[in-house]
Amino acid sequence: MEVCYLADFNCSNKYDSLSISVFTWGSVACCISTSVLLYVILLMVLLSPFDMFYLSSRFFFLRTTWRIILPLQAITFPDFFMADIFTSMSKVFSDLERSGCRMLHRQVATIAWFEADSICGSHSVAIPLVLVLPYLCRFFQCLRQYKDTKEKTCLLNALKYSTAVPVIFLSALKYHIFPDLWISFYRPLWLISSVVNSLYSFYWDIKRDWDLSILTRIFMFKNPSVLTNILYGQSWVYYWVLGSNLVLRCTWTYKLSAHLRHNYLTVFAITALEMVRRFQWVFFRVENEWNKMTAKQNFEMSSDMLPSEADRLLDSNNHKV
Repeated sequence: MEVCYLADFNCSNKYDSLSISVFTWGSVACCISTSVLLYVILLMVLLSPFDMFYLSSRFFFLRTTWRIILPLQAITFPDFFMADIFTSMSKVFSDLERSGCRMLHRQVATIAWFEADSICGSHSVAIPLVLVLPYLCRFFQCLRQYKDTKEKTCLLNALKYSTAVPVIFLSALKYHIFPDLWISFYRPLWLISSVVNSLYSFYWDIKRDWDLSILTRIFMFKNPSVLTNILYGQSWVYYWVLGSNLVLRCTWTYKLSAHLRHNYLTVFAITALEMVRRFQWVFFRVENEWNKMTAKQNFEMSSDMLPSEADRLLDSNNHKV
């Protein structure tokens, strides 16, 4: 019978030496099978056709994910809304790839787990490819939206997502070139691309996604809702969101850069802060979309002829992505 026990071993490299305590199983195969089992259970719950575990929500999630991966139809609000959230999860997707790679190559609870140059370590070319995938999906969504609307704003939005590509691949390049060449040439390019991506994304948040302006007035919604009057009507809320969004947009570059992600406590902190930033973005983005939709409604129509609030928002394609 295979049992779980506590083992101590040293993990040393040219940078540090530390003692690491981990729970290991009686065999590596046992640990791998346990991890695979957890993934299989998750997929079974997600793909289950039975009316349990929120079937409608799971179906909606899978359908929208498929539309994001293959943007062959008109882009609706849920499509780009979820795709934007996926860009904040790029580090999560790269971790899933690394986890699957380690299970496949039997690197669970072994010294190779902690080696940056192992087949599943930071030198892996799969890491930048997975990191960039959410941005590519969003990029092609913008191109599809331009095809449908012919609005140049869609191309500018596509340009915004393309600025993340140099940040990701220049960072990954550090593991494949000489250190002197990285310091003298590629690191300055990485810094410049990081600044461009952060500032462009910040501008798009406040000017396009939220319809805010720091140059004229802080509150630009024409038809604020009751919630807007209670919370969002307070000017300090907008100043806080603008300042915090700028700072967090810059720190997010840390997560896109593979060569900076060796301090796991820092990565955890940056991930938590990104959750805060994305949570703020969701509130103001949905509020802005709802106000734009409400402004277009014909208030002379009978209320029983109007679709429900949820249907109008989820099925809306009258927006700029």
